[in-house]
Amino acid sequence: MSKIKSFRGMMTSDSVDTIHLHTNTGSTGYTIKKFEIISGNPVSENDRWVVKIYTIPQTTTDVLINFSDNTLLGAGVFSSHSSSQTYPEDMTIVFDNMTFNQDIYITAKAESGTNINYYIELEQVSLALDENTVATLKDIRNIIRDE
Repeated sequence: MSKIKSFRGMMTSDSVDTIHLHTNTGSTGYTIKKFEIISGNPVSENDRWVVKIYTIPQTTTDVLINFSDNTLLGAGVFSSHSSSQTYPEDMTIVFDNMTFNQDIYITAKAESGTNINYYIELEQVSLALDENTVATLKDIRNIIRDE
C-alpha cells in the first residue's frame, strides 16, 4: 500500500519553497495526487496568483505557464476580487502524473495580493532499480539542459 505525504505553506510573491524529498539511494519516488492553492489575504482584497511546481531549482518567478517545460510538474492560478458576488473566486490547477525522486521547488508570483497558501499531497512509492535510474537520469538531464 502506498503512503500519502502532505506539505503546506504560505508564500509571498517572488518566493521559492523547497520540499526536500531526495534520499541517498533514490529508491523512494513520488507522484502528485493533490495540489491546491488559496489566498492568505482577507476576502476583501483582490488576488491574482500563479503557483508552479518544478523538478529543478528556480532562481526567478513569473506568471508564464509553459507546459512544454519538462521540469514543470504542476501549475495553479488563483484569482479573487473584492466584489465576490460579481467576480467569484476562481482556481485552476493542472499537474503531471510523473514519478520523481528528488526535491521539488514551488514558485509563487502575484499580479496582486500579498500571500498565497499551497497544499500538496504526494503519493510515496518504492522504486525498482530501473525506475530509480530513469527518474534520476531525467532529473540530471533537466538540470544540465537548464544550465
